[in-house]
Amino acid sequence: MSIWWSLRLRRDAASVPLARRLLLGAMETAGVDPDISFDLSVALTEACANAVEHGGPTGAGSGGAEEYRVTAYLDGEKCRIEVSDSGPGFSPRPESPHERRPSASAESGRGLCLIEQLADHVHVRSRPGVGAVVSFDKMLKWRDDAPLAVV
Repeated sequence: MSIWWSLRLRRDAASVPLARRLLLGAMETAGVDPDISFDLSVALTEACANAVEHGGPTGAGSGGAEEYRVTAYLDGEKCRIEVSDSGPGFSPRPESPHERRPSASAESGRGLCLIEQLADHVHVRSRPGVGAVVSFDKMLKWRDDAPLAVV
């Protein structure tokens, strides 16, 4: 069985818990292990927070989008989540893990690092002036009483 949903959300901090609750509800109903559900919900929260904060206009009159999109697929043994915006995009991150880490005193910049720690695979696409897409997936574990578990 597969579960798929997609949301277009306003770039507002209040939209982040909505996406998180929908994901958690779908995974709980399907019977996904609570630890996996928690990891994915934290990763989704970080990706949505990035879209809300960075996925819009860069200045007055720039005409940036006021929405972002969240799409989630629970299919077989894997969950894939995509968060996309049509903001200004961003520069690619350095390949070295040591160069990527924000400093201990930084007030932001930890979101993508956290997503990488919580998910099995992360892919970031960013095109300046077009927007960014953060997609990540994780292998699912199922509760023993899971109604939709893959057998």
